[in-house]
Amino acid sequence: MNATNATEIATPAIAVRARWAVAAAFFINGFITGSWAPQIPLLLTRLDISEFVLGLLILVFGLGALTAMPFSGYLMTKRGSRPVVIGFAWIVVFALLLVALAPNVWVTALTMFIFGGSIGAMDVAMNANAVAVEKRLSRAIMSSSHGFWSLGGFAGGALGGIIIQNFGHLPHALFATVVAAAMTAFALRHLIGEDKPVAHEHRHFRLPRLPTIYLVGIMALFSMIPEGAVLDWAALYLKQELGADIATAGFAFAAFSGIMALMRFLGDGVRNRFGAVNTLRFSALLAASGMLSAGLAPNPWIAIAAFAMCGLGVANMVPIAFSAAGNQPGVVPNIGMSVVTTMGYSGILVAPSAIGFVAGHTGFAPIFVTLSGFLVVVSLIAGLARHADFRAVAQAAPAE
Repeated sequence: MNATNATEIATPAIAVRARWAVAAAFFINGFITGSWAPQIPLLLTRLDISEFVLGLLILVFGLGALTAMPFSGYLMTKRGSRPVVIGFAWIVVFALLLVALAPNVWVTALTMFIFGGSIGAMDVAMNANAVAVEKRLSRAIMSSSHGFWSLGGFAGGALGGIIIQNFGHLPHALFATVVAAAMTAFALRHLIGEDKPVAHEHRHFRLPRLPTIYLVGIMALFSMIPEGAVLDWAALYLKQELGADIATAGFAFAAFSGIMALMRFLGDGVRNRFGAVNTLRFSALLAASGMLSAGLAPNPWIAIAAFAMCGLGVANMVPIAFSAAGNQPGVVPNIGMSVVTTMGYSGILVAPSAIGFVAGHTGFAPIFVTLSGFLVVVSLIAGLARHADFRAVAQAAPAE
């Protein structure tokens, strides 16, 4: 059993420290991911590669994440979420530096796979740990935890560009590594473990037979495909189809992500007051309205406002889906989290490439209109999120 065992977790001070420790885990993951973004353009010149090869390297990052996510679920059936978060966090800490030090494209591909894998595996484990903290505190913390990820991504991206411009890519990677290492060493030791070793509940990793966990996975997937579409294609849509200049086009994702981060810090209070199902249903309809309006927008500024509305809605959808996954009756929490996060993150890591291919034939406006339909589907199946509420957790049957 972990040092922070079930009897210790009953202490309010330990539960509060655990809440901030999991927030730190989300921040670290987001900070390193955000720090990677300003490093991307440098790979073109540093490795003397084409944009096509760069795209393949980014795909390797995504494949690493999707490969490691189920493995993280397997490890948690043996050890619980706490050691898995800490173990992969230490790989994440040094992963960006490994990429920055890679001397050629083949070594870079290997380090990108490790980078994506460690980010993805840590992501699954820290979401599972956040569910454990929600149970201890008897209140929602998932939305604000994702808010800390967004805050970390913003800090990493904003500081990264400044440091790279003034000192170069290696000093920047060293800086990000030192910051993340200090936070990992100081904060993550306060993470909690589950009530009892998860391996006692379920000795072998196997995919759940309960179909509802896959429906929750579809809910997460349909929530994250629009996020990936805005991340990768909104600026191009504004520039090519609505005639925006480059500076204006950049506001599309900035408005989306900024409003989303703010709402994630407010989202737990909303969810605690109105319940997960009502919050998810309204959020999905709000996001659908924003996405539809963006696809039908007559000019760039209306599209930017529409993307901001979409971010307001999307903000709490994925955190609620993840809480529902970790609290699904009849499914071991860490395995349910592994399934749903893998399905959900494929919406950001894989779907955007397919969107780009289709948009090459249809344009982006029809794509955004179609994605609004995905969000309506989430609203229609929002009842699947009823187990995300901590009250439902207390009544849920033990996992098999």
